[in-house]
Amino acid sequence: MRKLVYYVASTLDGYIAGPDGGDPSGEPYFPVTKSDIDFIVGQYPETLPAPARQALGVSGPGHVFDTVLEGRASYEVGLAAGLSNAYPHLRHLVFSTTLTAEDPSIEVVRGQALERVRELKSEEGKNLWLVGGGTLAHSLLPEIDRLVLKQHSSIIGSGIPLFNGPFQIHSFRLSGETALDSGVRVLTYDRV
Repeated sequence: MRKLVYYVASTLDGYIAGPDGGDPSGEPYFPVTKSDIDFIVGQYPETLPAPARQALGVSGPGHVFDTVLEGRASYEVGLAAGLSNAYPHLRHLVFSTTLTAEDPSIEVVRGQALERVRELKSEEGKNLWLVGGGTLAHSLLPEIDRLVLKQHSSIIGSGIPLFNGPFQIHSFRLSGETALDSGVRVLTYDRV
């Protein structure tokens, strides 16, 4: 059975974006270094958006994922950069009840997120990549099988949390850790 994997960058204090919710890549939250890019290209090349894949000469199918899931706000980060589908090399689903501008290569899921993810997990294929944001991640928490956190050494105090929603307890265990030269720690947790 396919796994739902929340693969995301995070600050030490558990935020995936600043208070404005904009693109957190780069300074000051998540600076991207050569060691970070080398790790992504080697382990998760399918998580690079199409322009980065092209610039880096990355092609072909992914190692881990064949499907990407994201909430409306995360999707709009790509739209703001001029990309109606940042991941055309993956099956792309956007969860939103308000999204109006649609790219025909994207499936918009307007409701029943948990049910749709359960359907996807029962299909044949590689794992499902949950990009974010925090609200969608919280709503899908019962179905998240693995967390892969690219933990940066910054603390920002407020912003978009890793999981944004009411109190719930779910247990995960650390199953892997990779320290990159940049200081980023890639922490992998599996559901207990």
